[in-house]
Amino acid sequence: MHFSSEQRFDDDVVERAFTLGEIPGILWTPAALSPGSAPAPLILIGHPPLGLGRMYPRLAGRARHYVAEYGFAAATIELPGCGERPRWAAAEQARADLRRAMARESGGPVGGEIIDALILPLVDRAVPEWQAALDELLALPGIGGPVGYEGGVISIGVRLAVVEPRIVAAGLFAGSLVPAAVFEEARRVTIPLHVLLQWDDEGNDRQAALDLFDAFGSREKTLHANLGGHTGVPQFELDTGARFFARHLTGEPR
Repeated sequence: MHFSSEQRFDDDVVERAFTLGEIPGILWTPAALSPGSAPAPLILIGHPPLGLGRMYPRLAGRARHYVAEYGFAAATIELPGCGERPRWAAAEQARADLRRAMARESGGPVGGEIIDALILPLVDRAVPEWQAALDELLALPGIGGPVGYEGGVISIGVRLAVVEPRIVAAGLFAGSLVPAAVFEEARRVTIPLHVLLQWDDEGNDRQAALDLFDAFGSREKTLHANLGGHTGVPQFELDTGARFFARHLTGEPR
């Protein structure tokens, strides 16, 4: 892991850009974090495949809240084929097929083959990269876990919750482009879950999101449904999610 830049904000949050091989990423930590301080729990922040540059304002806002208000460390990495990473021909074709299908169906259900082609290869590539980043992040001074995962492509979150034992809680954003195979994986998820659903999300099938929530095998799972479209998540939900992580990463109710 190579750090390439660092900046400190007025809220005593330090942001550092890094690369892990060809993978760009960003780490946010408390300014007071040091080898002698208590290890900070870590939250991995996922995002949709739109590129870190485009997503930065939303990612940084969430990360800085977690760090400044709760003392967590937070990190994100660029998804395969996105941002400045090399183009991925199969992913580009799958996205084009999805756009054509959505135009043809006028917002109706998209075929499972198209969803599988778009999502499953992304999950297969992204999850090992998240695990490699986690190896490096937990080796840094002052970061010791436990680890939470939040946001991003929900299928990536499902797979990580199944295969990565260091992740002890997840906050997921409901979406309907979920392969049937991921529904089966969801039954194997056992960690606590906090799931957000925008009730009027024009790009997602509400019933599919509800069916996925029902499929999760976790004994503790909470669904927060709010009126509004895809980008209309209420601001108070940021703190609700942070309190969820505080409870499960530090054992302290907030």
